[in-house]
Amino acid sequence: MKISVVIPVYNEQATIREIYECIKAVDIDKEIIFIDDGSTDGSRDILNGFSDEFTRVVFHDRNLGKGAALRSGFQYVSGDIVIIQDADLEYDPAQYSKLIKPILEGKADVVYGSRFVTGDYRRVLFFWHMVGNSFLTLLSNLFTNLNLTDMETCYKVFRREILNKFTIEEDRFGFEPEITAKFAKLRLRIYETGISYSGRTYSEGKKIGWRDGISAIRCIVKYNLLR
Repeated sequence: MKISVVIPVYNEQATIREIYECIKAVDIDKEIIFIDDGSTDGSRDILNGFSDEFTRVVFHDRNLGKGAALRSGFQYVSGDIVIIQDADLEYDPAQYSKLIKPILEGKADVVYGSRFVTGDYRRVLFFWHMVGNSFLTLLSNLFTNLNLTDMETCYKVFRREILNKFTIEEDRFGFEPEITAKFAKLRLRIYETGISYSGRTYSEGKKIGWRDGISAIRCIVKYNLLR
């Protein structure tokens, strides 16, 4: 069983080496696919130094957004299971075994790593960010009839063949509700598992903002009602 770890990168010079080492340390057969989405901080130079038999680096000429980066990365996937991984250190690759377990046991097609249903540690940060996340998850659930606790989580894990059944259309963070709506319409078996979470502040590099929340609402309506 081989996993494909797909990692969008945009200006993550401070963390990119460490996350790479963390992923390599996971004792699972894997390939690692980085997509540099037009970084301007030196991330591209670091990525150019990542060369081994199981790592591929794809470069965008300009910043297009996380959804666009994933769309590019998915073209190179060859593993049995796909894991979406952020390039910062908010999500811990040591938890891959937990995330893929429901798929390996034949119970799930898709697994979401929830930051809210968890016995693991998580950093305490912004109240209103949590409220916004909970609202978007609730709104998405109303349309999809799922009972997810964390629709916006980075950790979305799924069998590779599912990639043949949908295409990401959103270029930015709107891909989160988009992909959730498409999973629901495919009637896939979706599981959640609790994960640890070491969130960043905006001064530490967090990029998602209120405009992305407005876009998420648009995408929830668009991909659940208009398609």
